[in-house]
Amino acid sequence: MRAIRVASAALLGVTALTFCAPAAVAADDDHYVMSNGYSVLPSAVSAGGQVTVQVDRHTSGCRSSVTVTSEVFDAVVIPRGSSSAVVLVDRNAKAGASYRVTFSCGGLSAVKELTIVGGRPVPQGVQAGEGGSVAGFDLEEIGLGAALIAGSVGAAYYFSRRRAAEDGG
Repeated sequence: MRAIRVASAALLGVTALTFCAPAAVAADDDHYVMSNGYSVLPSAVSAGGQVTVQVDRHTSGCRSSVTVTSEVFDAVVIPRGSSSAVVLVDRNAKAGASYRVTFSCGGLSAVKELTIVGGRPVPQGVQAGEGGSVAGFDLEEIGLGAALIAGSVGAAYYFSRRRAAEDGG
């Protein structure tokens, strides 16, 4: 009976260790390596924000151009003589999600994570050209606003007349 318990505990331990060990990933002749020398700054950003992707040429060992890809921004190439590039995160990136950023250099790839934080997207400047002062309003909103203004003016008139009658009469 004791042997069954020991064997079960050993098997459970080996299984847990197997699931905790990092897995080697390969896809289309690219081999993922340790991601030392590559960074995404900041590592958490709002949808629509900007991030800087960087490569440290000494630490990473990459001497050629680096292609950086992710599903939340357009691919960018960091040329051989440069160490960083700025990318714009898609405005429709899901808040709370974590996305893979892949750095590819000479057949080797490194992976970093980019987390999209909640909150309002980064403003993209003034939205002009809507066509007049009523842009963005519908007739219901305009009618409701006009009714509120008319009601306020009517109430002010009524109370001012009533007070004048009380004072004079």
